[in-house]
Amino acid sequence: MSDLGGRLRRTAKLARLGATAGWGVLAARRGDGATSLQRHAEVAEAMLTTLGGMKGAAMKVGQMLSFVDLDADPETSAAYRSRLEALQDAAPPSDPGLIAAVVEEQYGAPADRVFARWDPEPFAVASIGQVHRARLHAGEEVVVKVQHPGIAEAVEADLGNLDRLAGLARIANPRLRPGPLVAEVRERISAELDYQQEAQFQQAFVDRYAGHPNVVVPRVFHDLCRPRVLVTGYAAGRRFGEMLATASRADRDRYGEIVFRFVFGSLYRFRVFNADPHPGNFLFPGDGTVVFLDYGCTKTFPSEARARLRAVHRAVTAEDPAGLEPALRGAGILPEGADVDIATVLRWFRLAHEPMNADAPATYTPDYARRLAAATTDPRSEYQEALARLAMPADYLLLNRITFGVNSLLARMEPTANWHAIMRELRESGPPETPLGEEEARWLTASPHAA
Repeated sequence: MSDLGGRLRRTAKLARLGATAGWGVLAARRGDGATSLQRHAEVAEAMLTTLGGMKGAAMKVGQMLSFVDLDADPETSAAYRSRLEALQDAAPPSDPGLIAAVVEEQYGAPADRVFARWDPEPFAVASIGQVHRARLHAGEEVVVKVQHPGIAEAVEADLGNLDRLAGLARIANPRLRPGPLVAEVRERISAELDYQQEAQFQQAFVDRYAGHPNVVVPRVFHDLCRPRVLVTGYAAGRRFGEMLATASRADRDRYGEIVFRFVFGSLYRFRVFNADPHPGNFLFPGDGTVVFLDYGCTKTFPSEARARLRAVHRAVTAEDPAGLEPALRGAGILPEGADVDIATVLRWFRLAHEPMNADAPATYTPDYARRLAAATTDPRSEYQEALARLAMPADYLLLNRITFGVNSLLARMEPTANWHAIMRELRESGPPETPLGEEEARWLTASPHAA
């Protein structure tokens, strides 16, 4: 067995973490302001250390918890986020000898023969694999993502522990509904184990965004990809946190619009989207472009599903409850025979699309992300009874998740734009609404994939 450990050991680690977190949060609630904040910070640090070291679904839960507010108090919630965000970009690496063994098993030769140069020290570590720089014999600089040894077994063990993992969120915020969190991890983690499928997904984006003026998708070297090894072109750039610390307001507006256009333009123009928009999956080279990484969780949409989604969004934008109800039923979101207060459902959808509602400049803010998360996850929310009566067909599950992920991401960037006009352009194939839209329009005239 690898250094990731068996199910019993992983279960024991989670049990110890649960006990530590439980006592820590209890002490925090009994303390005064400064003491309470310190206790919460200690709980967050314990979660970072344990979940990061376990990798697999355990680390994935930690990554996802970094997106949500684990306490109603912004300062306390920030104490969790500031630590758990470290799981987006880095975690304890696997032993170099074990990684070397994975590479040799996949290729039948050691890394220093497969590649002209191999860096045994990873420069990024994630929940499923870690990334090494290398150079091909033909001279290309590449990155090589190698699965952690024993990760498949660890994921299997963690899937049996998802309720315990979700309980960590309940400890910090008893009002949080962990069901969506559990469902997302279960859906996402299995897909991310298949690196050859990820290579095909990434190629789909390479093809669709070839020559794009603002979006960069690294090339895939298919002849070197294996079930547990993915080889793509190297791209340089600042990580998300570095960009936030150094970018001007104009830069953040630009990057926010590029991210927004990539997410929703992929859906409405190409019927495909990458459903894992966390900060570790972006690079900012400094030339005005954004590099989009990691395609392990990708979804393609049939034309009919896209048309149904358009109908829902149009009704929400128009504040039209009479149009929203048949649109939701047509999409399968509102089951036949379900008795629901459609006005309440419309208010929730308006909240979910708030920055896009008015045909005027709007700013994504942390306060907005907190309000949306509370409205969706707090059982005391006015929306809970109506939301409980809705269904989420398979076609829309990942879309729902990416919407919340993008909201959280943009809330940290705080970009300002007329999101209503940009969404109208993307959804309706309308004329360009911004200078970036004009650049895209010129590029689209040469794209064979726009549909």
